[in-house]
Amino acid sequence: MMDRPTDKALDAPRACFIAAGLDVLGERWALLALREMSLGVHRFDQIARNTGASRDILTGRLRTLESRGVIERVQYSERPARYEYHLTTSGAEVAPILISLAAWSSTWMRDETPRASYKHSCGADLKPLVLCAECGEEFKPGSLMLGPLMSTAGTDPASAAQ
Repeated sequence: MMDRPTDKALDAPRACFIAAGLDVLGERWALLALREMSLGVHRFDQIARNTGASRDILTGRLRTLESRGVIERVQYSERPARYEYHLTTSGAEVAPILISLAAWSSTWMRDETPRASYKHSCGADLKPLVLCAECGEEFKPGSLMLGPLMSTAGTDPASAAQ
């Protein structure tokens, strides 16, 4: 009996954009640093204090986020040289992910620890919604399907989002 050739695609982990995003964002201190920048905190010492990250770990996470174009360092003092960290367009688009994670956590990770809620500038609580860009229907469990594999190599993220 002849052995069938092994389909490597079936044996490999599923390739998806979630995995690619986790390579950059999928670490506690990176997400918490992005939370701080989304809330207007830009100085290293304030980010470290508000996240609880050690200086060496936070430095590594900020360098990774900078090298991947999620944040940028902006010098605010020459002597001594001091920098602030600001979100790029890419980094600013992480905020809805953080709001969704916060909403999930407030529902499912309940305990007695008080936590801040996230509000819109109008004062209302933020409720994340995922809508289909084509039909406008709200995402519901069971409506998710996996599309075909696609490459984004050489594409402009701004034009791909349109």
